[in-house]
Amino acid sequence: MKSERISGVDTQSNGFSKLSATRITSPAYFPAKQTAFHSEDRSSIYKAVQYQEHSNCEWGVPGPTIQVNAGDQITVDVYNKGKYNVTLHWHGVKQPRNPWSDGLEYITQCPIQPGGKFRQKLILSTEEGTLWWHAHSEWTRATVYGAIFVYPKRGTTYPFPQPDAEVPIIFGEWWKRDKMDVYEEFLATGGAPNVSDAFTINGQPGDLYPCSKSETFKLNVDQGKTYILGIVNAAVNDVLFLAVAGHPITIVGADGAYTKSLTRDYITIASGQTLDALLHANQQPDHYYMAARAYFSAINADFDRTTTTAIVQYNGNYTPSPSPSLPYLPCYNDTNASFNFSTSLRSLASEDHPVSVPKNVTTQLITTASVNTLPCISNGTCEGPNGT
Repeated sequence: MKSERISGVDTQSNGFSKLSATRITSPAYFPAKQTAFHSEDRSSIYKAVQYQEHSNCEWGVPGPTIQVNAGDQITVDVYNKGKYNVTLHWHGVKQPRNPWSDGLEYITQCPIQPGGKFRQKLILSTEEGTLWWHAHSEWTRATVYGAIFVYPKRGTTYPFPQPDAEVPIIFGEWWKRDKMDVYEEFLATGGAPNVSDAFTINGQPGDLYPCSKSETFKLNVDQGKTYILGIVNAAVNDVLFLAVAGHPITIVGADGAYTKSLTRDYITIASGQTLDALLHANQQPDHYYMAARAYFSAINADFDRTTTTAIVQYNGNYTPSPSPSLPYLPCYNDTNASFNFSTSLRSLASEDHPVSVPKNVTTQLITTASVNTLPCISNGTCEGPNGT
């Protein structure tokens, strides 16, 4: 079997110089680097770009897409060329009898120290669809992440018509400040971390930001074709609404498992969640906005109120509209909209993809959780509950 390798280059702060794996085909799509921004407006996003320039992998954000088939086993060599400890977690990969490569820092493995290398083994079992990988050390996962596409087992097919192409759609966040400074500050004060200054789609905030206009992610489509979007919410703590103007989205998978088809004008995706969605390019050729923003219902708490955009751009000869229209997105605090989408998802539960749900419950468990606080030091300034 042909074996290829994917690799990046050195980082300058935290991350890795390269991520190499056997039995992985090189992805056809690499997103533009955030560092490609050129702008006269340096009020906000430019500072975020400066931050990315000295704190992430030079392959850009997000990192490379790993492509495997269900049931595969692969090895990944991780090289840490940064100045912080780091581990890699394979989010949604079950790793049966193989926790030692799961990437949980100080739980299943020690972190990879600066200058170190660690070979990780990935065992795919029943997962199919989109998953993702990310750093799992403190806040390194805020900018070190990428998608995992798990195709059907060899000799089998999707439980829906074969799409014409696949595209990763990965949401992230930007801070004006170095994220490790943000992390250390909220640990020291006990308060909530500063909210991000922008959400991103495949590393770009979108053309609502002047300095991102030329680099906004564009999904080029052919009229009449169907595209499967591998959607990943890599934002640290944010639930997001997503929609595409003029194009309903059909969900066919969630978190590495197929679902019954669910078509909606918008979707809700939680932090760390993945969805597989079909986008049918069946509209008049034009430019259409893809947009996302936060769902946030907490009272008296701050959050990122920005909207990130990409453009679905039809191929062909035509005159596009002077300004694409934004899709409808629910209000920030529309709990019913979020709940209605999430509770509509159903497992496929077909003959080829059975789901065994226990129907006879014999034992009920009650789980409690607590939050501990530390008293503020004398003459200190603490922002936690009740001044802790």
